Amino acid sequence: MIYKRSSTLFTQAEQVIPGGVNSPVRAFKAVGGTPIFVKEAKGAYLYDEDGNQFIDYINSWGPMILGHAYEPVVNAVIAKAKKGTSFGMPTEIETKIAELAVSMVPNIDKIRFVNSGTEACMSAVRLARGFTKKDKIIKFAGCYHGHSDSFLIQAGSGAVTFGSPNSPGVTKGTAQDTLLARYNDLDNVEAIIKANRDEIACIIVEPVAGNMGCIPPKDGFLQGLRRLCNAYNMLLVFDEVMTGFRLAKGGVQELYGVNADIICFGKVIGGGLPVGAFAARNEIMNYLAPLGPVYQAGTLSGNPLAMAAGLAMLTALNTDAEVFNRLAGKTEYLHKGLAEVLKKHNITHTINRVGSMISVHFSATEVVDFETAAEGNNETFKTFFHGMLNEGIYIAPSAFETWFITDALTYKDLDKTIAACDKVFS
Repeated sequence: MIYKRSSTLFTQAEQVIPGGVNSPVRAFKAVGGTPIFVKEAKGAYLYDEDGNQFIDYINSWGPMILGHAYEPVVNAVIAKAKKGTSFGMPTEIETKIAELAVSMVPNIDKIRFVNSGTEACMSAVRLARGFTKKDKIIKFAGCYHGHSDSFLIQAGSGAVTFGSPNSPGVTKGTAQDTLLARYNDLDNVEAIIKANRDEIACIIVEPVAGNMGCIPPKDGFLQGLRRLCNAYNMLLVFDEVMTGFRLAKGGVQELYGVNADIICFGKVIGGGLPVGAFAARNEIMNYLAPLGPVYQAGTLSGNPLAMAAGLAMLTALNTDAEVFNRLAGKTEYLHKGLAEVLKKHNITHTINRVGSMISVHFSATEVVDFETAAEGNNETFKTFFHGMLNEGIYIAPSAFETWFITDALTYKDLDKTIAACDKVFS
């Protein structure tokens, strides 16, 4: 394929935008080459500035669960925009989407809308600290909860070591309140808790990880976190920015039958517009201003365009009884097809899948945490990425990102994707 226009646009962007992009993974640094610039999208397809068509497996990193330019969402946004784009005042539609979300998700009474997943997770942790009156948090290596300072922490040298800043600009004081654990390792988590007894406000986790590739929780892992939080008087925070309203109507809580104390949402809940949210039981949410002492605010929170898009999306998901089964079926079909092709070509690989999230790890070992995810062969991934791109298949430009399946994909699209994989390694 020819990417002449994209190349020109990237050169122009580099002059006025750091790295030429407004989010680092878009720059293709992990895979090399020049990022493509998208002109438009419809259904399961992207169209770039050079006129190339791609089958899209990123779908704006998850929210396009029913496809790009989904008509009910587009129509809702247009209708609402004609009446004003933002007021900084309450609107009825905020209550409508809140009522719908609360009815779909188990174990929540109230929800607060914000503008991004980062803001949702940041606010959830602040609320957990205010509610428990404790300062420290546990997060997991490889789980990404946005770019708030508390979350940009890398591992120390031991299981119970304080974290250290992973980005310049994050203070050591902030890092010392974030304790890093290994995903899918309950013994490691409990050791950290015992070393910091009565100091930890919450455990925050991607209940199905998506930011080190798709990594499912091992049997008993989420249940074990729930048990530990109960035993040591901590809150369990599920970051369902990716999984919420994607893996099931009620998200991971419904899928695995485990209740969290605070749940963070994003992606799907905005129907493609910038939205985040966090939700909990009354006793926790009532600690939030203006009812309680924990402050959180935002001029654009609950803005009518985002609420209209989200309401249209959640309504569609709530009324389609088979959508999650269809999504899971398509993902399973893709999984089996890719596995057969990779096996045929003797390509070392492991494929992880949960619902409509899937990742191909070029590793011989089971991928259960960040350490095992990092063992994958990145050179093979680069070959795979660029080969698929040249065949009109767009996957994440990083080995550490999950693919997101959209209901707009047809089985013909899936067959084309499997055939493209075959061609890449032939």
